[in-house]
Amino acid sequence: MQVYGSKNSSVTLTDLGINAGTSYWNLSPEELVKQTLQFEQGVLNDTGALCVNTGKFTGRSPKDKFTVKDAITEKSVDWGDVNIPMAPDVFDKLYDKVCNYLTGKELWVRDAYACASEEYRLNVLVINETPWANLFCNNLFLRPTAEEIKTQTHDWLILQAPEFQADPAVDGTRQGNFTIVNFTRKIILIGGSAYTGEMKKGIFGVLNFVLPHDHKVLSMHCSANEGKDGDVALFFGLSGTGKTTLSADPQRALIGDDEHGWSEHNVFNFEGGCYAKCIDLSAEKEPEIFAAIKPGTLLENITFKPGTNEVDYADKSITENTRAAYPINFIGNSKEPSYAGTPKNIFFLTCDAFGILPPISKLTKNQAMYHYVSGYTAKVAGTEMGVTEPQTTFSACFGRVFLPLHPVAYAELLGKKLEADSSINVWLINTGWSGGAYGTGNRMKLSYTRSMITAAMTGQLNDVAYEPHPVFGILMPESCPNVPTEILSPRNTWADKEAYDKKANELAQLFVKNFDKYASEANEETLAAAPKMLVNAE
Repeated sequence: MQVYGSKNSSVTLTDLGINAGTSYWNLSPEELVKQTLQFEQGVLNDTGALCVNTGKFTGRSPKDKFTVKDAITEKSVDWGDVNIPMAPDVFDKLYDKVCNYLTGKELWVRDAYACASEEYRLNVLVINETPWANLFCNNLFLRPTAEEIKTQTHDWLILQAPEFQADPAVDGTRQGNFTIVNFTRKIILIGGSAYTGEMKKGIFGVLNFVLPHDHKVLSMHCSANEGKDGDVALFFGLSGTGKTTLSADPQRALIGDDEHGWSEHNVFNFEGGCYAKCIDLSAEKEPEIFAAIKPGTLLENITFKPGTNEVDYADKSITENTRAAYPINFIGNSKEPSYAGTPKNIFFLTCDAFGILPPISKLTKNQAMYHYVSGYTAKVAGTEMGVTEPQTTFSACFGRVFLPLHPVAYAELLGKKLEADSSINVWLINTGWSGGAYGTGNRMKLSYTRSMITAAMTGQLNDVAYEPHPVFGILMPESCPNVPTEILSPRNTWADKEAYDKKANELAQLFVKNFDKYASEANEETLAAAPKMLVNAE
């Protein structure tokens, strides 16, 4: 076996059951880009970023993600359609099969780690079939120093073999592609898909088990930033709610844009980079991300404007899920190391297409736990002919598909933290509609939303009067600097007040129905935070 690059001394591929022909260890981004171009697996765009196509899969495949059911996971994991079990012996046979497939091949190996907090550092060894997948891992995971690499041992192994196809009848998978997490052997095994996000979210799922289960650290699918006075803010939200846009603030340092832990002492980033959506990206709308598309960045599944190597960010012909993967220090105001103190303000972002929820409201501890488990937003199916009603989406803890434990376990950890520090404020921000539902009302102005978030973070809402929402009970401020008072209570913005009441009841019923599947695990205080229907609205 030929070995190139800076290899650590603690492990060989043979130890892992792999007899590669050539292995490239910890190559620099420049070397990985050069190899990708030589193998004709990618091209450069006009700003020097490496552009690749991930093939058949341009996103994660959650129905093909499995967790090995064994002594560690059997009684802890929340089994079901999110966490699909696989027997240990089935995994072992498939792992050996993948290792045999890799015999004699060129492989790219990287030492990396997750968790910026040294106390919870998780060392990861990654093995890839392509140099550009290894570049992704360099960009997204935290990067050990050259001295650390010499002696680093790995806690977890990611083995990615996108060209390997499973035989479902023999290998226990649903189809040819798979992602399997084994907590006993500490391996994430990926095959049949070159989509790099499977590696990133695979480790996220591991941390979502290990940190809450073993250390009582709350793992979170959120962005985080820090003000000049050291105040930390967290932003939770599903796709389309404004999480990336609202957490990007030139006046505040970016801790991270996607995955974090909240320990007793601090909030810390799990990652060393960003995996930003770049559909419709422009210098005007998202200048920080746009400026990060430069040498060393990996662009996935984009197209070029005809006859050029200038990216056509509006083109969705391959996928809407076009992505840019780059180290966090490509963002000018990023904070390194990527951790800070405990949060002062927490924002749950929702795009309510019903126009019912207030543009900003304050939550009690119990309401925070209820809305955290609910993870509500609404999508508008504007591209489908004849569909005019909004589609509700509930994703527990704003990331249900990444949670090995029952969602209530995470909510209870959140509740304990809020109980321990009563000075933490939790806000629900509606970036959706006001003055009516989608099609009648208007989308909340971004400038108003920014003003509300600024007012919350700077303490300008600490001493104003609040009134409870008639259905959801959340507290609505009666005034907010730089925001018209009349929009703060959503019912006031509707011309037809009875129509508002009826629609509010409809949304409340959807919340209650969604929460039914979690109710048996939730405590009485959380259940009491559910919305209360208006009896006079039919």
